[in-house]
Amino acid sequence: MDNTLFSRRRAERFAQLLDEANGARRHHVRSRVDGHLAPLVAVGQRLSVDPPAVEVDQDFRTGLRAMLLATAEREGLGSTPATASEPAATTTRGRLATTRGRLLPAVTARRARARGAILVGIAAGAIAVSGISAASENAVPGDALYGMKRSTERAQLALASSDISRGQLFLDFARTRLGEAAKLRGDRIGYSAVLDDMDADTRQGVRLLTSAAVQRAEPGSLDTLNTFVSSQRRAVRGLLDGSTRVDRERTHRSLLLLDSIRERSDDLRAAIACGLPAPTASDALGPAPSACPGDR
Repeated sequence: MDNTLFSRRRAERFAQLLDEANGARRHHVRSRVDGHLAPLVAVGQRLSVDPPAVEVDQDFRTGLRAMLLATAEREGLGSTPATASEPAATTTRGRLATTRGRLLPAVTARRARARGAILVGIAAGAIAVSGISAASENAVPGDALYGMKRSTERAQLALASSDISRGQLFLDFARTRLGEAAKLRGDRIGYSAVLDDMDADTRQGVRLLTSAAVQRAEPGSLDTLNTFVSSQRRAVRGLLDGSTRVDRERTHRSLLLLDSIRERSDDLRAAIACGLPAPTASDALGPAPSACPGDR
């Protein structure tokens, strides 16, 4: 879970968005974090209209309850202070709110409500995502649950804690698109479209991971890329067996992309090893390094 989600600003804004989604008054001030939180709110709205009929595992319920109780205890939600008898001084800007006998300044009360909304959102979101995963994991384009499947992926990206995490997620999504393509062989339009999405997810993940490798001047992210390319290439080649001529031509384009990614990864690894400065040029695969002096 992204720790920054629990920052004061994002927590309060998430609470506002949840209220708005449930019909509350719309706030006039927009926040720059709205775009990151919107996918999670959208998942909640879709679930309220068409909830998946999936039974949540009892072990998951137990684990989720334990997590929420631990978070509530850590955040001080629902606790009553030892001395709750202090008089409440009422001013125009410093009104006090009472929660189970506890006197809280108005600002503190809003923060408590925000944290409470976050806990409710996490609980609903965790249960919802677990249900969606079970109900829609086999969905392909054209199925009723496919939109929820993609919305869940966007919510995962919104909660990712770093560019490396987002890059790894994009590569996971590319693997998912590959599985969908295997089911759509023979459907020329559907097969080509899902491979387009697979390649787009692949490029997104590669760009994030190659950029991280350059910024950190260490090849750990490139190891992740090479592992992905090796396994993904074998699986994509498997799509060629028994496919039509049109499908084979489209599949070869994805194989060429994977070959380009491996070449870029090797070039970046060499550039990092010989101490070249961070590349200034970039393209769809991220930073484009120069050759090391000895390679010219």
